[in-house]
Order: sequence, then structure tokens, then C-alpha cells
Amino acid sequence: MGKKRSRHNPKDPLFREATEDVKPIKHDRVEPFRRNLRPRPLSPHPSQHPNSEDELTDFLSESEIETGEELYFSRPGVQHRLMRDLARGRLEIGETLDLHGLTTSHAREQLAGFLDFCHRHRIRCVRIIHGKGYGSPDRQPVLKQRVNLWLRQRRDVLGFCSAPRRDGGTGAVYALLSGRFHTRP
Repeated sequence: MGKKRSRHNPKDPLFREATEDVKPIKHDRVEPFRRNLRPRPLSPHPSQHPNSEDELTDFLSESEIETGEELYFSRPGVQHRLMRDLARGRLEIGETLDLHGLTTSHAREQLAGFLDFCHRHRIRCVRIIHGKGYGSPDRQPVLKQRVNLWLRQRRDVLGFCSAPRRDGGTGAVYALLSGRFHTRP
């Protein structure tokens, strides 16, 4: 068997003969040097956060935020490993808030005050017990849905997830708070 003859081999005499009178195209353009821009995080949409962190609102409908059996939320930039350790209960819990039996408005006030307290005392990881909703009408977890909504509105909450079974399971959440502590007026 002989070698196959390539049609475009520059050493091939037929190719050289066919391209003998071809001249390279000359142009005076130079490819411009472009610096790659540094990535910038997207700024959150202003409608996602209330003006004051104390104002936890119910402005989103529950259909916009899915509340399943287990809760999970993480802001962009939070390491997956940190959230995994939080979900497994490997981080030390600094404080606990129990919202059992509270009305929605009272629970909102308690949660805002609790998060401000944790912020002032530099507590990074907390447990919030909202219950499973067995005592509410239609056995629906009203506070669980509200806590899911309220924690997403707080900029100082980096992420949260349902606690392990030993700490309340789907009736409680672990929340990871921001390490940026600013004094508030």
C-alpha cells in the first residue's frame, strides 16, 4: 500500500504549482491590545432589600420563594464548603432564638431584634427555631415560610439552611451572619 497523497501538503509539487502566484494580503491594521476587565460582583437589585434592615417585610409573595421541607439559601460568594459545614452542624452556634407560638408580627420583631443583637455582639452563627407548623391552622408552617422570606431580606445574613435532626431538623434553621460589623447610629 502506498501513501495517500494529501491535496494541501505544501511540499506537494501540485500544491506548490497551484499556489505559485499567490501573494499574502498586506494590511496596516494591528489587533488592539485589550485588557481583561476585573470581575465585579453584581450589585443587588434595590427592591430586594428594604431601606432599613429592621424593616422585614412580606412584600414578596410566597409563590416567588419556594418553601420546601428543608430550607437552603446562600448568597453569591459564600463558599460551598462553609455552607456544607453549617448544614452538618459543624459550626459553633452562638445564640438561639425560639419563635414557637408567636404571631407573625411578634415573630418579625423578635427576629429583627435578635439579628441586631447578634450583629452588635459579633455572633456569626445562630439557630432560629420556627417550628414545623403542627399547631397552626391547616397544619401549615406559617413561621417557617416567613423566616425563609425575612432572612433572605437581611443583607447581614450570608446564608441559612435547615438544622440537623438533633437540633430541630426542619423545624429550625442555622443562619450564617456576616463578619462585617459596622456600628449603627
